[in-house]
Amino acid sequence: MPALECVDAAIPRAYAFARDDALPAPRAFLGGAPTTKGCDTSDDFSSPWSTAHSAALYQIEAWGAPYFSVNSDGDIAVRPHGTATLPHQEIDLMKVVKKASASTTAGGLGLRLPLLVRLPDVLKHRLESLHGAFDSAIQSNGYLAHYQGVYPVKCNQDRYVVEDIVEFGTPFHYGLEAGSKAELLLAMTCLTRGSPDAFLICNGYKDEEYIALALIARSMDLNTVIVLEQEEELDTVVEISRRLGVRPVVGLRAKLRTKHSGHFGSTSGEKGKFGLTTMEILSVARKLRRLEMLDCLQLLHFHIGSQIPSTSLLADGVGEAAQIYCELARLGAEMRVIDIGGGLGIDYDGSRSGDSDMSVSYDLEEYACAVVRAVMLACDRKNVRHPIICSESGRALVSHHSVVIFEAVSSSAIGAGTLPFAGADVSFLAEELSDGARADYSNLIAAAFRGDYKSCAVYADQLKRTSVEHFKDGIVGLEQLAALDVLSDIIAKALGEADPVKTYHVNLSIFTSIPDFWGIGQVFPIVPIHHLDQRPGVKGILSDLTCDSDGKVNQFIGGQSTLPLHELSGGGGGYYLGMFLGGAYQEALGGLHNLFGGPSVVRVSQSDGPHCFAVMLAVPGSSCADVLRAMQHEPDVMFEALKHRAAECGVEGGDAIMRVLHSMPYLICGDGGGVVAGDATSSDSDGCCGVGMEEEDEY
Repeated sequence: MPALECVDAAIPRAYAFARDDALPAPRAFLGGAPTTKGCDTSDDFSSPWSTAHSAALYQIEAWGAPYFSVNSDGDIAVRPHGTATLPHQEIDLMKVVKKASASTTAGGLGLRLPLLVRLPDVLKHRLESLHGAFDSAIQSNGYLAHYQGVYPVKCNQDRYVVEDIVEFGTPFHYGLEAGSKAELLLAMTCLTRGSPDAFLICNGYKDEEYIALALIARSMDLNTVIVLEQEEELDTVVEISRRLGVRPVVGLRAKLRTKHSGHFGSTSGEKGKFGLTTMEILSVARKLRRLEMLDCLQLLHFHIGSQIPSTSLLADGVGEAAQIYCELARLGAEMRVIDIGGGLGIDYDGSRSGDSDMSVSYDLEEYACAVVRAVMLACDRKNVRHPIICSESGRALVSHHSVVIFEAVSSSAIGAGTLPFAGADVSFLAEELSDGARADYSNLIAAAFRGDYKSCAVYADQLKRTSVEHFKDGIVGLEQLAALDVLSDIIAKALGEADPVKTYHVNLSIFTSIPDFWGIGQVFPIVPIHHLDQRPGVKGILSDLTCDSDGKVNQFIGGQSTLPLHELSGGGGGYYLGMFLGGAYQEALGGLHNLFGGPSVVRVSQSDGPHCFAVMLAVPGSSCADVLRAMQHEPDVMFEALKHRAAECGVEGGDAIMRVLHSMPYLICGDGGGVVAGDATSSDSDGCCGVGMEEEDEY
């Protein structure tokens, strides 16, 4: 690019600073100024661009294997059965978006974005992989008991997620863990259709209602275990069990010395939120012996913390807990289960690092082997029977099974601008500058004439700062300040110092769909789901629809502060991105910030149809009326009040108000020749053929 051919000529004559001794236009900088790059992807990848380059750039194989890849069309493809997925079984996410968002008249479902795509086949594969890892570790180490896990429903309480886990886990006697009365009710209901041997683990703070409900579950032949988090809970369990005539099965949560030092380990260790100290454990055991109920104590539970970074920390914690387990068995308790809690982490950034909250240094097989060996070593030393190993792995089970897909609707370059008020005669404003500012301008022109980059930047910065102060004092006007801003931008671009980052405005609420990013700095993989056969030319950050300044994503995997993106098409057509590995916690934590509700949802399974998938369920996102009602407003009353006021003012606004009430709070994006994001003229319920649809829609 030509480098600052003429600083003085860069601003229209109307913006030139009138001087009797005006300098002639300087020549271009000697040797040429450095150029700026929108997104430098050429350093590591040679031309021509390919899908393999995109896969490497976005590290998809590192964090996405074995479920996500880039197909030959340049789209993100889902491998629903992991490495066992055949080529014709891969699901193209762009085809899912087209099916979901196309208008009903065009054969689509009429859903509006953002869109949550659920992949039950991936969930099934995760569960089978977890069991396979433990089965392999048990067999290879000669362990004399089995693995039998539970899913902590707090990770994602969605009905279909929980029901899928119970169904897919029935052959493995997979159970559920509840931490509140509402969660216990849903767990009880789902497990009536599961394996009779599946555990129902009752954790969390408990009152009389909670304990009574758990004992009722026990009397309904559900394999219920009440885990004591605090010593005083035992008295309530004993009292209510006698009143109901139900013999309880009790577990203890131990407060270990082993502490997880990362962010997710803040509740572990001796000062953790939950659990019994060694003295309290002994007190409970002695009380149960006095009550002739020591046989009721059958399970030991502990939790090191979520996202355990390494197997060395894991083995240390499991080994400590196994010693407590053996001591309880020695004291006469009928111990049979060791519940190692959650903590099985996932690799969000693909770095396989044990020094980051965003990664872990092990895989499923290494995790299972570390657990089995630690329990086996402690039990063999004390000559204690090997217990059933239970885990409460939620994050590792459900994170991969859903993808949030959203659209970038526009972009703006940081620091970019056009020359304002072109043609206006404002040259007289130069006289309003102080002598020092005039001197900076003259020095700037002279430095440009000499090709002195460093001095040019210094004088431009001084001139801008002085002019800003003069503007604040009312000395210079808006037109002159705007001209100086443009001059500074031109110089920065010519020197290669301009910020090349663009802000992409996305049809999403960070607080609703990715709350952990805002709340705890959790980073999730975000990737364009198409155009991956093309070289990205932009460094971008993402800004959401909310009017909160925190509603942006400016940290990405690999410690990057920008994301490689493609230029938005000037002629329209959607640009779609996916947020991956967010199936745990994000839906449960998301609220109603700015009254943006939840996204539309499609449940997609692999099928033998022409496009490899079937939409099993399609549900539109929350409407404006839905989110208003959730905050105790009455949409019908609001409509009547607004309709009455419109009539008083002679305005025909009733239909428009009703249409908005029944529409999603998110933007309605036109087709622009691309994917139609729903029926823009209809309500969600009218524009979606799949509301509550459970029959297969082959595509």
